[in-house]
Amino acid sequence: MNKFHAKSKEEIEIMAECGSKLARVKKALFEKVGEGVSAWDIEELAVKLIKKEGAEASFKKVPGYSWATCVNVNAGLVHGIPKKEIIFKNGDIVSVDLGLYFKGFHTDCSFSKGLNVDSEVEGFLRVGRDALKKAIEETKVGNRTYDISEAIEKTIKSAGFSPIKALTGHGVGRELHEDPQIPCFVPGEKEESMIIPEGATYAIEVMYALGSPDLVQEEDGWTIATQDGKISALFEETIAVVCGRPKVLTGFF
Repeated sequence: MNKFHAKSKEEIEIMAECGSKLARVKKALFEKVGEGVSAWDIEELAVKLIKKEGAEASFKKVPGYSWATCVNVNAGLVHGIPKKEIIFKNGDIVSVDLGLYFKGFHTDCSFSKGLNVDSEVEGFLRVGRDALKKAIEETKVGNRTYDISEAIEKTIKSAGFSPIKALTGHGVGRELHEDPQIPCFVPGEKEESMIIPEGATYAIEVMYALGSPDLVQEEDGWTIATQDGKISALFEETIAVVCGRPKVLTGFF
């Protein structure tokens, strides 16, 4: 993690342009995810669209990682390599995470999509989207990062699900991962957390599981999945605090 600094109006304008490009890529990938599509198909489309946008893939700048996307299915939560042998089928939850680098700045987002899932699983996904919406609403000048985490935790736990504790959202800007960390649960005392200033830019990420929040790293050295094998999901957008209020840079839907 790198030390946090609030962004200037000019820097946020660049990040907003970057975020708009990422939003278009994300929308296309969301529409592409479907039965019979492979994780590699998603990766190929992402690479093509990122190039078309005149940007670079943020994740390819992570040491040791060679792909533009992370693609996970069901118990897989984050950092999944987009493999050709991963073919989506009806009943799956497919999660896609990606970032864009443009004019010296990063933006970051992710989504989870159910493929003809039952009403119970659709309800599980709806809770994550709602948690992200409520977390974004708390991202305003004078609040603390604690308030963001609290909104996520309350929404997830009230539905009977488990917020992930081993991974967090984060600041974003010139680096893909900047301070502060923004957990999906309340960590410690409110007064110990950072006061949100004008010009803050955060990648707010809701990560949660149907069962236990405990995670395990799979044999490929990257994929992180639930230890109990139950479904998980994630929803993430890049937010800037502008005129005291949250502005979604990556096209929340």
